[in-house]
Amino acid sequence: MTVADAAAWSAGQRAQGHTVVFTNGVFDLLHPGHVRYLAAARALGDVLVVGLNTDASVQRNKGPDRPFTPELERAELLRALESVDAVVLFGEETPHALIAAVQPDVLVKGADWAADAIVGRDIVEGRGGRVVRMPVECGYSTSAIVSRIRTHR
Repeated sequence: MTVADAAAWSAGQRAQGHTVVFTNGVFDLLHPGHVRYLAAARALGDVLVVGLNTDASVQRNKGPDRPFTPELERAELLRALESVDAVVLFGEETPHALIAAVQPDVLVKGADWAADAIVGRDIVEGRGGRVVRMPVECGYSTSAIVSRIRTHR
């Protein structure tokens, strides 16, 4: 979806009485930690919108060797998950503008993020929504996968 499509779709969901949940991330080299996180996020409402960093924004944030999986493939994989209802690419440094457009009822980030560092908190709480810091699945990370691959060369 485009940002405009996501905003209209989310508004329609809210008009039907549905709770819109939002999370965002890179989701490179999809692993069980990602799948469990997204399922838990979706369980907090009726629909889940995922903001997905574009390739260019991933490179700015994580370096020139990332992402390993191109943005359209990452979006396709996420959208194939039962827990994900919509995927929206964003290229800005943060998803603040996307969150402002979607106006979610629940904003979810990993508990590795400090509560005061969660982008969009002001928007969601300002309209009476809530922010949830989701526990991070131990033992799963893209960095760990890459390390294992490089070790087995």
